[in-house]
Amino acid sequence: MNITRESTTSKNWLRTSLIALGFTVITACNPTANTTSVAIEESASLAPATALEMSMPESVGMDSARLNRITEAMQGYVDEGLLSGVVTMAARDNKIVHFESVGFRDLEAQAPMSNDALFRIYSMSKPITGVALMTLYEEGKFRLADPVEKYLPELKDLQVFAGTDSSGGIVTEPQNHKMTIRELMSHTGGLSYGIFAASPVDTKYVEAGLLDNGDTLEEFTTKLGQIPLKHQPGTTWEYSVSVDVQGYLVEKLAGQSFGSFLEERIFEPLKMTDTDFHVPEEKASRFAQVYGYDDAGKLEAGEGFPGANFLVDPVFESGGGGLVSTAMDYMRFSQMVLNGGELDGVRILAPLTVDLMHRDQTPKNMAGSVLGGQGTTFGLDFAVIDDPVEAESYSTGEFYWGGAAGTWFWIDPVENLVFIGMIQQFGSMLPNVRATSKRLLYQAILDPYGI
Repeated sequence: MNITRESTTSKNWLRTSLIALGFTVITACNPTANTTSVAIEESASLAPATALEMSMPESVGMDSARLNRITEAMQGYVDEGLLSGVVTMAARDNKIVHFESVGFRDLEAQAPMSNDALFRIYSMSKPITGVALMTLYEEGKFRLADPVEKYLPELKDLQVFAGTDSSGGIVTEPQNHKMTIRELMSHTGGLSYGIFAASPVDTKYVEAGLLDNGDTLEEFTTKLGQIPLKHQPGTTWEYSVSVDVQGYLVEKLAGQSFGSFLEERIFEPLKMTDTDFHVPEEKASRFAQVYGYDDAGKLEAGEGFPGANFLVDPVFESGGGGLVSTAMDYMRFSQMVLNGGELDGVRILAPLTVDLMHRDQTPKNMAGSVLGGQGTTFGLDFAVIDDPVEAESYSTGEFYWGGAAGTWFWIDPVENLVFIGMIQQFGSMLPNVRATSKRLLYQAILDPYGI
């Protein structure tokens, strides 16, 4: 539903709300013919308002000149040689108010960046996987408190790392409770990633080749089931392969491949026409080159992970990091989430289900803070700002995530906005594009809803 910010005391409130819900409102011309002034009849012909149309920023309480500072800042990073190219996009009140590209999609070819460029979104795949799984939650296929092993016997009776013996071998202990689906979706189930930390368990992940593109999701999960948990479930937040497990859980619960489920239940209904696990040949000319930095700090083309090749359809459909997408496709997904599960009359989730996803779902007795930072917690496949002062943000309840190659986004339900940023960049010299874009987006809001 396209939400309007009219006062509930307005005499037109009822009429506006009913029209937005898909009803025709007929005003009685003869007050003696009916005791009510409004008759309501269902109308199949009334189309819902189209979301994400380009609009002037001033129409949603923003300043055009101030908003343009985002483009100027991103161009500055390109001019400094820190980024090859950038696409940024912002929407407020279901209207696109900023959509700009700067720099180059491919520096060597001098191919300009374009708004329809395709990007490796890596971990921005995770919220999409979470939404897919929650569609099955709505259908009663599982409860969040259910043990993961109830549906995935490959993970039955996992042991937990408890230290090493005198020869360096792993010592284990039983789980204090079975890892739940809620813990799986909030990175508190005791799993790890293998590539972001060093421990005997992480070493096992690497040795098992857990993220090999040649494995099916079933084979991946079977390998994972041979490795102890790194932590007792519910005790620690650690970024992990848990969303790849969620992809396999979707397969088992839905009885179809994960990729086909995403296409059928999310991509096709939302018209996310460019989102997939690979870039087909006919779209390769829009695929942005990814860069790192050489020893002199100059941009250097090359994939960030060994063996990565997004031009071939992989066997391993990674819900944790395998998708490619465009700014517009990801905006359509994010706007659906901000709208409470609906976009352009297509409903993916119910509003209360979406609300569950950006509530704090971490265990109450969990030690330490999420992400190693203050003011942030975690829902179901989204990070959530619960204290904007501590987090140096603006709105309580903002939820977000990013990808390994630098892509970033956030959803702000207070200011009713979405921001998408797309780059393809690895390395320690990567500028803080998220903080810069956030500061510049919010200083362009002259009609804030949160104060």
